[in-house]
Amino acid sequence: MRVDFADTDAGGIVYFGSYGRYLERAVVAYRRAVGVPLMGEADHMFVVRSMGVDYHAPLRFDDDVEAFVRCVRIGTTSHTMEVRLQRIEAGGAVRVADARAVIVGVRSWDDATPTPMPGALRSAFEAFETRTH
Repeated sequence: MRVDFADTDAGGIVYFGSYGRYLERAVVAYRRAVGVPLMGEADHMFVVRSMGVDYHAPLRFDDDVEAFVRCVRIGTTSHTMEVRLQRIEAGGAVRVADARAVIVGVRSWDDATPTPMPGALRSAFEAFETRTH
């Protein structure tokens, strides 16, 4: 992905609050690669319960960013995603940020009752992680 001007502050540096969008874009791309519904399944819609970011280096307008994504834990009702963001430069990559999100499945957008992880989703995540790591 590339850093958009709208993600930066007056100094041209990516505003810390914008990293949530980079995390979300990376996780959605992961779901596409795994072949699971992007928003979750009926009775197990994905919502972010918590998110944290450790910042290592700044991103600036028009930087080329690469994301590496893993599902590191699958629980009863949730799964945990880790994302590493790197800035691509002529001499290589620079580690920019490490992020983690806990994503819970809920009954619906109107009913935030956590629901058990469907077997098909669990199997898809596990198979993908086994294949890629």
